[in-house]
Amino acid sequence: MSKIEVALGIDIGGTNTVFGLVDREGNKKLTDSITTNSSEPAEKLFNRIYEQLNAHNLDEFEIKGVGIGAPNANYFRGSVENPPNLEWDDTNVVEVSRQYLEVPTVCTNDANAAALGELKFGAAKEMKNFIEITLGTGLGSGIIVNGDVLYGATGFAGELGHVTAVSGGRDCGCGRRGCLETYASATGIVRTVSELLGDSREKSVLREIPFKELSAKRIADEARNGDKIALEAFDYTGLVLGEALANAVAAFSCEAIVLFGGLALAGDLLFEPTQRYMDEHMLEIFKNTCQLLPSKLPSGDAAILGASALIWNEIDLGKV
Repeated sequence: MSKIEVALGIDIGGTNTVFGLVDREGNKKLTDSITTNSSEPAEKLFNRIYEQLNAHNLDEFEIKGVGIGAPNANYFRGSVENPPNLEWDDTNVVEVSRQYLEVPTVCTNDANAAALGELKFGAAKEMKNFIEITLGTGLGSGIIVNGDVLYGATGFAGELGHVTAVSGGRDCGCGRRGCLETYASATGIVRTVSELLGDSREKSVLREIPFKELSAKRIADEARNGDKIALEAFDYTGLVLGEALANAVAAFSCEAIVLFGGLALAGDLLFEPTQRYMDEHMLEIFKNTCQLLPSKLPSGDAAILGASALIWNEIDLGKV
C-alpha cells in the first residue's frame, strides 16, 4: 500500500510552535503544538518538535519536505534573523531542521506563508498575482507575482506594513513614524479610538473602557451597536488602508488583495470603507481590476496550512 504524501509545516511563534502534516489538497493529516521557550536556542526547540512529531505513528506517511514559517525568516539564507519575542541571534533553521529530517526544507516569514496558503488552499487558488494582508497586532503582507512569492534582492521584500501612510505620523515599533501598521492593525484601531475620544465630546460606550482593556473586537462589537466613535474609527482605518492598497495596486497590478487576521474578522465594518476609499484613490487604468477579498483560510489552521504550502509550492515549481 502506497504511503500518503505530505508536507510538514512548522510555524514558530513567540508563545507556541504549531506543526502538522498536510497533503497536496490542504487536508490536515496530523496537527500538534509545543510551547515556545523564547530563551532556549533553536536547536533545542527543533529537538522538541521532532521528538513530539515522532511520538505519533508516521508509518502511513511520506514526508516530501518541510516548510517553516517564522518571524524575520529569510527565504534566501534559510535563517531567522534577530526575531522579535525569541532570544536568538541569526540562526539557520533550515540546517537545524535537516539534522532531524533530510528532505527539502525552506523557510519564510508568516505573512509570506499565509500568502502561499491562500494560493494553494484558500481564496486565491485560481490566481497568479495577488497580495495577502495580515491584520493582527501589526500588519504583514505577502506579495505573489506570477505564482510565486516576491522576495526582492534581500529576501525581505513585501513589508507594506512599514510603508509611510501618514507623514510624520504615529511612532512605530520599527523606529520610523507614520507606518501603515500603526493605523491599519488591531493595535492601530485602538490608537485611533483613543485619539478620537480625546478630540471629541461624542458620547461613546468606549469611554468607559480602560485603554489597556480596549481591543479591536470590542470596538467592532460597539460599532455594530451603532457607537459613533467606533464607526468613525473603522471609517478612518478604511481610509488609510484603502489609500495604501490603491498605491499597492498601482505598483503590482494584482488580481486581488486578500485580508486575513483578527481585524479582518470585523467584516463589512472594515471591508466597506476600505473598498470605498481604495476605489476613490485608484489610478484610472486599474479601476475594477482588483478584488478585495476575505481570506478563506480557517484561522485556527492558517499557520500550518501556510507553512506546508511553502514546501508544496517549491515542489510544484520544480525548485527542489
